[in-house]
Amino acid sequence: MQDLTPDEAFLTLYSDLAREGPGAAADLGWALSVAATPAFARICDAGCGSGADTVTLAKERPRAQIDAIDQIAQFVAAAQKRTAPFGARVQVQQGDMAKLTGPYDLIWCAGAVYFLGITEALRLWRGALAQGGAVAFSEPCLLSRPSAAAQAFWAQYPQITDVAGIRARVAAAGYRVLGEQMQIGAAWEAYYIPMSKRIASLRPNATGVLAAALDEAELEIARWRAAPSEIAYALMVVAPVDG
Repeated sequence: MQDLTPDEAFLTLYSDLAREGPGAAADLGWALSVAATPAFARICDAGCGSGADTVTLAKERPRAQIDAIDQIAQFVAAAQKRTAPFGARVQVQQGDMAKLTGPYDLIWCAGAVYFLGITEALRLWRGALAQGGAVAFSEPCLLSRPSAAAQAFWAQYPQITDVAGIRARVAAAGYRVLGEQMQIGAAWEAYYIPMSKRIASLRPNATGVLAAALDEAELEIARWRAAPSEIAYALMVVAPVDG
């Protein structure tokens, strides 16, 4: 295989994967319940990737109008293909999740808030929420007394904090927490097990930049396997204090 750019290597690795980050359909269902998202809601999947959660949203709220947005054209195309069976009520577009308009009853953002920052994202999205609307997002979270292995896993994310720190960032944006839970174990297996298989399929012909990308992904998976009970996302459902 000819050498690729770093972006091309990234897209090659993630091509055909169902997810671009940890997550589980049951967690999304929990968030919809906590947020009391109505049947005829207007929902945004911000940073939708290839559309795994967009599909779940469409199934969980079969009468809702769903907008999904991502910056990466390849992911948008994959999400459009996956959501085509739902017809016009699911719209997937390439765009910037910092520029949502709405109004939305729920903004769902799985593992992508860190691109903007929790407080910054919530402030930006305040004007895109309908009255009574909520935001549900997942964010890397340190558990109490993290081991050296857990700290090594998160070494490249220096802004990580514990759940109290996440709550503080939510409050700083003028929001209150409606519910929270940790994503540990199964949500990560749903991400890393398919990725391991994808790496194995690419490895025989991988050279240069792609080989380096596979090495980095394998190291990430190995670090997760060293402390799977300590690696977590906090799944937060929040709403404006004055909403």
